[in-house]
Amino acid sequence: MSPTVFRERGYRFFFFSREEERPHIHVYSGSGEAKFWIEPDIELARNYGFNKIELKSIQKIIEEHRNVIETAWRQHFGN
Repeated sequence: MSPTVFRERGYRFFFFSREEERPHIHVYSGSGEAKFWIEPDIELARNYGFNKIELKSIQKIIEEHRNVIETAWRQHFGN
């Protein structure tokens, strides 16, 4: 199961239900997929295909929606 938290600018932001406990968000679009840690700081964990400009844009979106992501994480994982 991988519930979508939100979509913006052609990116899908989502969780994988069976993954590590450290809060993070996955991002997918037709040009790539990435994983960002959201605690303690927003930081790129993995990247498959996004260029530096896309990663910068994605990180900014995550920063703007951090509260939404953290709330969704707690609701989904019960933390």
